[in-house]
Amino acid sequence: MTIRVAAIDCGTNSIRLLIAEVDVEAGTLVDLERVMEVVRLGQGVDATGRLAPEALERTFAACDRYAAVIARYDVERIRFVATSASRDAENRDDFVAGVLARIGVEPEVVTGDEEARLSFTGATLGLVGAEPPYLVVDIGGGSTEFVLGTTEPTAARSVDVGCVRLTERHVTNDPPARSEIDAVIGDIDAAIERAAEVVPMRDARTLVGLAGSVTTVAAVALGLADYDATRTHGARLSAATVAATSDRLLAMDHAARADIAVIHPGRVDVINAGALVLRRILELTGLPEVLVSEHDILDGIAWSLAVRPQEAT
Repeated sequence: MTIRVAAIDCGTNSIRLLIAEVDVEAGTLVDLERVMEVVRLGQGVDATGRLAPEALERTFAACDRYAAVIARYDVERIRFVATSASRDAENRDDFVAGVLARIGVEPEVVTGDEEARLSFTGATLGLVGAEPPYLVVDIGGGSTEFVLGTTEPTAARSVDVGCVRLTERHVTNDPPARSEIDAVIGDIDAAIERAAEVVPMRDARTLVGLAGSVTTVAAVALGLADYDATRTHGARLSAATVAATSDRLLAMDHAARADIAVIHPGRVDVINAGALVLRRILELTGLPEVLVSEHDILDGIAWSLAVRPQEAT
């Protein structure tokens, strides 16, 4: 049986909507509409512990637009998942109330473990040509999820390193100074070590990379003139290619990065940190390459609406 669902993923940097038709028996998920906006909900959260008024305003404006999109479809179920920034914020009740008023459902501020599970499900739906076990890494704005598994997750941990959080915490120069780069790497390495206490990363045969930092690095590495998800999805980037792309981005100032058409304007100031997270994961795990996936937590949320509707309505 096919059902039509609306899945919303609100992270630290972006908010995304997927309208899809899901058939659990056939194992298919077909996109009807997929939208992304950079709203930087996590602006300043690492320093203040609160969602900034202007960040809430940007996010609520996007929610109004998404509500209009959802209204154009005969959607049976909606699930709104909020991740790192709203999980950390003291005033997250303001966020919850604002979303409920606009979308008509209460956002679920999920745990890091639930975020990891949803990311794994979304990334491995229809995955072909890759050898399990998979280490799925979802590099977000505020956190990074590590999930190991084959058909289901067997180990997972979410750690508080993401492209927005690391940039706000350590980077003030443009391009970043060597000392700032070293500070970012220090945080990343410590986080990977914490994740490795729970997730046996070296058991993995395939590294699957998700989310905007990974897909943007892929688009830059592939030399795309315009962003094309059909080219980035399924791309395999060697550890050496990721390192070279990271070095190239780190040497650029903001204006030079902004001139690269495949980098979304909302990622220009944080892509360096995102690329460094991916680079250090490859270097510390010893895995030779990353398999890039355009399917991620958003697909996992949509799938969950069909598989476990009692948890998602």
